[in-house]
Amino acid sequence: MSEQNKASKSAPRGHKGPGPGGPPGMIMPAEKAKDFKGTLRRLIHYLRPRQFQLIIVFIMAIASTVFSIFSPRIMGKATNELFVGAYGKLTGVPGAAINFGAINDILIQLAALYLLASLFSYIQAYVMSGVAQKVVYDMREQINSKLERLPLKYFDSRTHGEILSRATNDVDNISTTLQQSLTQMITSIVTIIGVIVMMLTISPWLTLITILTLPLSFVVILGISKRSQKYFIGQQKSLGELNGHVEEMYTGHRVIKAFGREKNSLEHFDGINHTLYDTGWRAQFLSGMIMPLMMFIGNLGYVLICVVGGIFVTRNMINVGDIQAFIQYTRQFTMPITQAANIANIIQSTIASAERVFELLDEEEEVKEVSTSLVKQDEETVGGAVEFRHVKFGYKADEILIQDMNIEVSPGQTIAIVGPTGAGKTTLINLLMRFYELDDGEIIIDGVGITDMKRSELRSRFGMVLQDTWLFNGTIRDNIAYGREGATEADVVRAAKAAHADHFIRTLPLGYNTILNEEASNISQGQKQLLTIARAILADPSILILDEATSSVDTRTEVLIQKAMNNLMDNRTSFVIAHRLSTIRDADLILVMNQGTVIEQGNHEELLAAGGFYADLYNSQFSGDDLPDAG
Repeated sequence: MSEQNKASKSAPRGHKGPGPGGPPGMIMPAEKAKDFKGTLRRLIHYLRPRQFQLIIVFIMAIASTVFSIFSPRIMGKATNELFVGAYGKLTGVPGAAINFGAINDILIQLAALYLLASLFSYIQAYVMSGVAQKVVYDMREQINSKLERLPLKYFDSRTHGEILSRATNDVDNISTTLQQSLTQMITSIVTIIGVIVMMLTISPWLTLITILTLPLSFVVILGISKRSQKYFIGQQKSLGELNGHVEEMYTGHRVIKAFGREKNSLEHFDGINHTLYDTGWRAQFLSGMIMPLMMFIGNLGYVLICVVGGIFVTRNMINVGDIQAFIQYTRQFTMPITQAANIANIIQSTIASAERVFELLDEEEEVKEVSTSLVKQDEETVGGAVEFRHVKFGYKADEILIQDMNIEVSPGQTIAIVGPTGAGKTTLINLLMRFYELDDGEIIIDGVGITDMKRSELRSRFGMVLQDTWLFNGTIRDNIAYGREGATEADVVRAAKAAHADHFIRTLPLGYNTILNEEASNISQGQKQLLTIARAILADPSILILDEATSSVDTRTEVLIQKAMNNLMDNRTSFVIAHRLSTIRDADLILVMNQGTVIEQGNHEELLAAGGFYADLYNSQFSGDDLPDAG
């Protein structure tokens, strides 16, 4: 509506946001939750109905990891068999030979282990996917239901991007963590514990050497992460600025070209792009150093293990196969530690996302409507009588906009509402349709207070044509038919003709099958307005609300629409918010509003004769003097 704040778009949030991230092992900075424990308990509540599936997931994850852990030890036995047989033949031991039968049995055992590990991993991934998707399915259902129950003031006070981010990106973060990170955390912990146990059974001394390399690994990871974190933050900030600039330039490219500002736009883009490049390569370079350094540290550990292990072999303290198994365990040991650190960081970000979702779900809802409507009138008997009785309202409790408003409208009257910007014209419509609740007083339609009707029933009585058109991606036919469920082709065409839209529709290549794009930019602004008027005509409401409905059409079309509107408004109550006062001369009643109060009311001739605020406003629109803002 014309007097409401326009919501702007904001960049979505979440760890899956656009742009490059660090390589494996890079610990990314996470957004922290305000109440980690409370949010975690609430998130776990969503998992409680699926405890059985989660138990299966945990068992399968543990089983898969355990089988994978045993594999290197069994492979070491095969290596021992090869070594003993080959060494015996080389040293001339009588009857020495490689026992291929034993090796074959070991390989069969190894294949069985790998097969079972893969099977268990598949089962846990399958079950966990179902759990995760069911949780976010329920969460999306709750969010969608909540958005339907939120009052209009919630959407007026927040950007579209902020609301959409909570419903999409934050829910996706939760889904990804439940589906992947949770099971990874389990397997990482089990792997760390299992690998340490297996290494200790092979050689406590070699295990100690492996563990001693860990502090050096942590120092490297934390040192580089600390230095690169500021560059990653700067990279995401610059990326958001770049996306915002590109979107702004794309949506306003006609204005940019019209004013010859292409050079300025390109220079601004180059500046942001250069900053993004600078922070991006620094972040990637520093984070890219982690894996080579980790490999270097790991190789130092391998060298020490090989040297010390070789000494142990020569002293018959350990077998060659055990050395080979131990090296494999060493490789398995470092990766889950890095994964666990990363997952802990992701979980922190996920809890922050869950907190934002729960904040939305906890928002104050609209005042609950009556369970059963008191309105039992036949549609044909509903005349559209409207009465405001001592209405008091303010968007803020300490800033009252409307004070003791009293209006009485007879069925079938056309009511024009005029006044300067901020006078309360659109606010009056918001109250009439119960988008906002009254602070005091009551609004009565056909003898029944609007709080005694269901909102759906109340709003079904209204047809709206706003100054800001809204059309969706679909055919022209579907956009017009949106006004009434079950409308036939004949109904759509009849409404289009009444709105004088049929002619221009038929001049389009596909006629009524023409598909409008997302912003309906493939037709003119005036044509958009004609389609919204046709939609309102098709709805056939008992009360019409027209917020400067003809502001975007040419003078000739405006005359035609006014004729169509006169037919439509016959025997229907109509509220017309007018900026051009020439369009409301024939109104039955004109309400002149200023600072939330009706200061004058009457028809056009009466108000002109009174020589008051309306007369000054009307005369100024037809003079060469500076015009006061008419809203």
